Amino acid sequence: MKPDSRGYWFPRLAAVSAVVLLLVVPGAAFAAKEVPFPVQIRVDANVSLGELKPIWRFFGADEPNYATMKDGQRLLGELGALQPKGVYFRAHNLLTSGDGTPAFKWGSTNAYTEDAQGNPIYDWRILDLIFDSYLERGVRPYVQIGFMPQALSTHPLPYRHEWRPGLPYLDVFTGWAHPPKSYQKWGDLAYEWTKHSVERYGEQEVQTWYWQTWNEANLGGPGWGGYFSGSDEEFYKLHDYAIAGVRRALPTARVGGPDAAGISFGAPWTDWFRNFLEHSLRGKNFATGGIGTPLDFISFHAKGEPSFQDGHIRMGIAAHLRAIDEGFDVIASFPELKNKPIVLGESDPEGCAACQGPEFSYRNGTVYSSYTAASFARKHDLADRHGVNLEGALSWSFTFEDQPYFAGFRQLASNGVPLPVFNIIRMFAKMSGVRVATESTASVSLDDIMQDGVRKQADVSAFASYDAQSNRLAVMVWHYHDDDLPGPDAAVTLTLSGLPAALGAQAKLSHYRVDQEHGNAYARWLRMGSPPAPDREQYARLLQASELTQITGDSETQDILQGSTQLSLDLPRQGVSLLVLEQ
Repeated sequence: MKPDSRGYWFPRLAAVSAVVLLLVVPGAAFAAKEVPFPVQIRVDANVSLGELKPIWRFFGADEPNYATMKDGQRLLGELGALQPKGVYFRAHNLLTSGDGTPAFKWGSTNAYTEDAQGNPIYDWRILDLIFDSYLERGVRPYVQIGFMPQALSTHPLPYRHEWRPGLPYLDVFTGWAHPPKSYQKWGDLAYEWTKHSVERYGEQEVQTWYWQTWNEANLGGPGWGGYFSGSDEEFYKLHDYAIAGVRRALPTARVGGPDAAGISFGAPWTDWFRNFLEHSLRGKNFATGGIGTPLDFISFHAKGEPSFQDGHIRMGIAAHLRAIDEGFDVIASFPELKNKPIVLGESDPEGCAACQGPEFSYRNGTVYSSYTAASFARKHDLADRHGVNLEGALSWSFTFEDQPYFAGFRQLASNGVPLPVFNIIRMFAKMSGVRVATESTASVSLDDIMQDGVRKQADVSAFASYDAQSNRLAVMVWHYHDDDLPGPDAAVTLTLSGLPAALGAQAKLSHYRVDQEHGNAYARWLRMGSPPAPDREQYARLLQASELTQITGDSETQDILQGSTQLSLDLPRQGVSLLVLEQ
């Protein structure tokens, strides 16, 4: 696949306008009241589907330097608090040359320069600030070894791009996207970086990190723009030297890759991914001369395909899940990789966090949050189907510092105010233990979603867990549709059975909700009149509205009879509920 006339890698998006503020209000917010439709959901806590892996705990961004700024550090603190030392952050541009000033789809650390004789000069000060910002807030690095320092690039000019929302995406790809003029110096850079990290943070800490080379190297190639302007063989060589450098400094380092893009586009992208795995398992290592390259985890990317039509956003969850399905299929075809941890190194509704325009109007509101609930649950289902080891699904969304409030970027927070989608992450963080069986009369099947999306009936379904250690049952229920249009509420009857005796005859009930009225700072901002510069009192109200809202009282309980109970709730379109029973 080549980029379209505007240079965008994601297909079928209309022209992006340079919109500064997106004040598109979700259609569901003004839905006329219709008669709710009945939905029966059953949860059997006695039927385990296996360990619930916290795949939600991975995040990332193009712009690494935002992590050292006020809103970035606040958001890192929010992320780290969800699972201290268990949350990971992946960033582009960690080796890019520059003074550390952030910009859209740009960042730099100036880690590598050369003197007049071509001798390496290493400077870790900016990188240390970034990683310190992570670690001090309970977040660990998912280290992307890239991009190419200017002094090492085979085509160093032009180097810093001037892209901004509305310009062709291909303008991004400049001198940083080229192979190194010396692979030995490139490998030594990876070695020195790892060595410095061990000296600064300790071997025990650094061996918990993920290390991978570059980003989406299959988008590019000699002669046209992309993340890597070299041949496949040159990427294998780049990767081998980088991984050899890391392992030379820390033999126990966790290394992998390739964080490839475009699996859902089929050949040649699927072939590219398969060929990389073949090289890692059985190819000649360009750095060591041996056979194969260490592969402790496997990473690839998957994106959806939203569009804007007839005055509303239509999400593309089908393409997103198909991409995951096809990537899992490639991995499962290698028997020796079936148990390897997999990280979906970017897994999002579409492919450009910094872009703006009507195609992206879903991001501030409950379309994004309900999509996230529905899609994350199906990622677990796809891993089960293929028998692969899904360890993480990384949301390529963070925050954009000092931009207008709710400007329409794909982010978790705006000006320090978390968006509704972040409250879905907070919900997932409250789930642990094992997944347990659920069924719903209004669930759209996995195969139907991958074929047609959710464009006929709404998808009202559930995802549940039980943690025996904390004696907690958690059930997430969502009401999702691809089209951001009004629709009736779902009148949900939730039947819980197989409840453990440890819950007793009466359990504490907590009900959390994200919808137009709950856990939604964007909706509150709109009701305020969309102030471009909220004052102190308005900002405090926005922060309050951004919290995960509990709609039950602190002392509410639920009666349990012979291991069963039943609850009823009306769930609006784009709404998500989390119900927790515990002692």
